[in-house]
Amino acid sequence: MLERTACRRLVLLWMLAASVKAVAADRPIVELEIRNHLFHPAEILMPAHTKVKLIVYNRDPTPEEFESYELNREKVIMGGQRAIIFIGPLAPGEYPFFGEFNPNTAQGKIIVK
Repeated sequence: MLERTACRRLVLLWMLAASVKAVAADRPIVELEIRNHLFHPAEILMPAHTKVKLIVYNRDPTPEEFESYELNREKVIMGGQRAIIFIGPLAPGEYPFFGEFNPNTAQGKIIVK
């Protein structure tokens, strides 16, 4: 009896893990690069009311921080590394972000429609 209960639990856990992967696979992915202390592209379009997986690649040799007060996000990305930041779901509008280590040059915004 105990083995059968354990097997059921394992099957349920496997099904749950598979469904989580399926939901994550449907999530939009947006890529952003940091090069020469600038964000490329500087403007990103995202769908409204949708959770988005933002992948930020830091192509510079020095660290940079993706920061946005409006998005309540802050993430340091070491030189030559990448970071994943989940954003949303967001209402339509504009959400600025900047690089805290180079705030005069590293600026951008997310436009949600």
